[in-house]
Amino acid sequence: MTDPEDALRLLAASLREEDSVISPHVVDPGTAEPALGALAAAGPRGAEAPGEYALVVESVREGYLLHYAVGRVIDGADADLALLAGDYLYALGLGRLAALGDLEAVRELSDLISLAAQVHDGSRPCEHARREASALWLASATAIGAGSSMGHDEAKARLRAESADAAVALWDGARAVAAAAGVGDELGRAADAIDFRPETL
Repeated sequence: MTDPEDALRLLAASLREEDSVISPHVVDPGTAEPALGALAAAGPRGAEAPGEYALVVESVREGYLLHYAVGRVIDGADADLALLAGDYLYALGLGRLAALGDLEAVRELSDLISLAAQVHDGSRPCEHARREASALWLASATAIGAGSSMGHDEAKARLRAESADAAVALWDGARAVAAAAGVGDELGRAADAIDFRPETL
């Protein structure tokens, strides 16, 4: 069984072996921590294939970083190639998750991708967008691994409506789901890994 902690190294190896236009830009992830993948893998829904759930989440996370920040396993690609690589990684993650037959998690991952695009559409101040995106990632990874909740769904609706308290609602929902599933420690580690500070909300 694949260790969730190896998700980024496995992702890099897979992309390198594909011999595509992305392959020359694949780098070792170094000390980057697949904490969001590990969070999803720790939940009860990821119990049968924790390594695969971690790889799915980290593939989509890498796609997100290539769109809006800096990748961990793709480096040196020009802006256009980075966007194409990001789209490819989105599709890769969704495809692997669909192959597991977890349609609820596929919907969750699709919501994450679309809501992240909304958050980064330029209408929000940069720091505000960063906090919302981080809260969204933590809430979504928790829901993928442990299931959704009414509070989580309401928080996503608030984010779609651009409510000022959306980040708080997402974080509160993530904490509640994580506590019920026994993955509160993993949620805390993931928050630290992406430099999310709840006290700043």
